[in-house]
Amino acid sequence: MQRRLRLGMVGGGQGAFIGAVHRIAARIDDQYELVAGALSSDPQRARDSGAALHLAPERCYSDYRAMAQAEAVRADGIEAVAIVTPNHLHAPVATAFLEAGIHVICDKPLGISLAEGQALAALAQQKKLLFALTHTYSGYPLLRHAKAMVEAGEIGELRLVQVEYSQDWLADAIAAGGMNEGNWHNDPQKAGPGGTLLDVGLHAYHLAQFVSGLTPHAVLAELSTFVPHRTLDDHVQVMLRYANGAKGTLWASQVATGCENTVRLRLFGSKAQLDFDQEQPNELWCTPQGGNRQLLRPGRVDSAAARHATRVPAGHPEGYLEAFAQLYLDAALAIRALQAGLPVPEAARWLPTVFDGVAGLAFAEAVLRSHAQGATWTTLADC
Repeated sequence: MQRRLRLGMVGGGQGAFIGAVHRIAARIDDQYELVAGALSSDPQRARDSGAALHLAPERCYSDYRAMAQAEAVRADGIEAVAIVTPNHLHAPVATAFLEAGIHVICDKPLGISLAEGQALAALAQQKKLLFALTHTYSGYPLLRHAKAMVEAGEIGELRLVQVEYSQDWLADAIAAGGMNEGNWHNDPQKAGPGGTLLDVGLHAYHLAQFVSGLTPHAVLAELSTFVPHRTLDDHVQVMLRYANGAKGTLWASQVATGCENTVRLRLFGSKAQLDFDQEQPNELWCTPQGGNRQLLRPGRVDSAAARHATRVPAGHPEGYLEAFAQLYLDAALAIRALQAGLPVPEAARWLPTVFDGVAGLAFAEAVLRSHAQGATWTTLADC
């Protein structure tokens, strides 16, 4: 009988939003059991957080390095670790667990520099371990169906890509000093060289790349900081050029008043347009050239990709948590295949991995260079 994979977590202690989301996602398809964690660097908070999650006291760590070493030599040690720390810790934590022979499931971004990302990709390949990256929106069944439609040529030659990720949670003024926003997102030492860029900007970039199948070869970018006393960008605008002649625009903002979590993708092909809004995840609109707008819904669309990511019949809404769970399910399929010495199954082939993370950091690095050069066209680094 197949057992649950033993999962550990670094970060995500009491009060952490994204850690709880990861834990819920891991449980939905019953593929994992959380058995260990370095949930905080503060020993007491680590113990309290672990106790609240029913972890054994001896497996509640306050040092991720100690956790990696201890779990690697246990007969019942973890097989995968979820990393839900601030950005600057992603690379060192992932490195410690990869070197210990443990699969990695990491929140985005992969790291805070392209060099960090490339080193992680090389290490994961060397160790023959899975490195999954939780770009949540790629788990939605309708976005997977959209990707299948693009691959099948149903919208024709892709001409225009428009992607948006807008929020307003950083729109309010902050006090002089800039660090009392109650989080690390305005600290370059923890967030990295980009604020909104490395946060929701990378989600937008991956979404456009995932569904369209296209990677831009050049960008023209402008970063803005609207709120006084803020150190990092809170608004990003990017023009995109693709090798096939297609054009694109990406804008990501955390000062877009009135926007809660607007993630919208529109693809315009020579035959049809696709339109998806993350806040309405059970609707994908397809408009053929010269035809009427058509509503596509989960459970009614017929593609293997959508069926694999759908859990309930038509008319039973699925949303953000199920999309997140899809990545954990695909990661479990990949880990079990690697453990058995088998190829990763076809069903899991759209799981975002370390290589998607490297591509995202190459994009971010090009955006930063373009902005620094006065918003000039800048070529993405090969990766």
